[in-house]
Amino acid sequence: MAVRTVPRAAAPPSPPPPRRRRRDGQARAAWLFLLPSFAGFLVFTAGPVVAAGVISLLDWNLFSPPTFAGLDNFWRLGADPTFWSALVNTAWFTLACVPLTIAVSLALALLLNRGLRRMAVFRSLLLLPYATITVAVAFVWIWLYIPTGGLVNAALGLVGIDGPAWLISDTWAMPALILMSVWKGFGFGMVVFLAGLQAIPQQLYEAARVDGASPWQSFRKITIPMLSPSFFFVVVTSIIGSFQVFDQALIMTNGGPGTGTTTLVMYIYRTGFENYDQGYAAAQSLVLFAFIAVITGIQFLLQRRLVHYDN
Repeated sequence: MAVRTVPRAAAPPSPPPPRRRRRDGQARAAWLFLLPSFAGFLVFTAGPVVAAGVISLLDWNLFSPPTFAGLDNFWRLGADPTFWSALVNTAWFTLACVPLTIAVSLALALLLNRGLRRMAVFRSLLLLPYATITVAVAFVWIWLYIPTGGLVNAALGLVGIDGPAWLISDTWAMPALILMSVWKGFGFGMVVFLAGLQAIPQQLYEAARVDGASPWQSFRKITIPMLSPSFFFVVVTSIIGSFQVFDQALIMTNGGPGTGTTTLVMYIYRTGFENYDQGYAAAQSLVLFAFIAVITGIQFLLQRRLVHYDN
C-alpha cells in the first residue's frame, strides 16, 4: 500500500533584522533628498551637454531646417583665427586673474583672522563687491577708467603719471578687465580662507612657538598645509569661473579693441546669437567644456599629493 506524503508548507520568510531595515530606510531617505538635485543636474547640466553634442553635428541657423554636417564644425575651429585669439585671451585672463584673486583673498583673510575689532563689519564690507551684480560693478569701473576725469587716472596724476585710455588701449584693456575682476571676486575666496584659518587648531601654533619657530616658519609649515583644502576649492572654482568670463568683458570693452578682450564665451555667444550659426557655436562650447574638464581632472589628480585633509 502506497503512502501519500503531504507536502510541507513553505516557511514564511523571516523579517530582515532591525539594523538592515534601518539602513534601507536611511538609503531611501538619502535618495529622496538627492532626487531634486539629480533631476536639476539632468535637466540643466547633462541635458544641455548632450544637446550641444547633437547640435554640433548640424548646420543650423535657427530659421531653416538643420542639415547634418558631421565633424565640419570642429574642423572649422582649426582655421578660425578669432577662436584661437579668444582662447589665448581667456587663458591670459585666467593665468593672471586667478593667482591675483587668491593672493588678495588670502591676505585679507589673514588680516581679518588677527581678531580685529568689528571684524563682522569689515567682513561684510569686503564681501560687498562679490555680492553686487556684475553689470553694476562693470558700469562703476567704466566710470573709474574714463581717460579724462576718471578716478584711476586722477590718482595716477597725483604722482605725475599720465594714465592711458584704459578700455580702448591694446596694451591696457585686458589688465583693466583683470583688475576689475579681481576686485569683484576676492570676497568669495576671502570667506573660504577665513573659515579655513579659524578651523586650524591653535595648539599647533603654540607647539611651534615652544619649539622656537618664527612666524614665517609657522605660516609655511602649519598655515599653508592646513589651508590646502581651502586652496584646492578656491583654485578649482576660480579657474572654472575665469574660463567662463563673459559679462564684464561684454559691458566694459565689448571684446575690443579689435579682439583684444574677446573671450571664448563671448565668441560663442556672438557665433550662436548674432551670426545664428548654432552648430559652430555648439562645437566651440564642447571644446570649452573639454578644456575645463581636462584642467579640473588634472587638479583632482594633483589633489592626492598636495591637499591634506587630516588634522
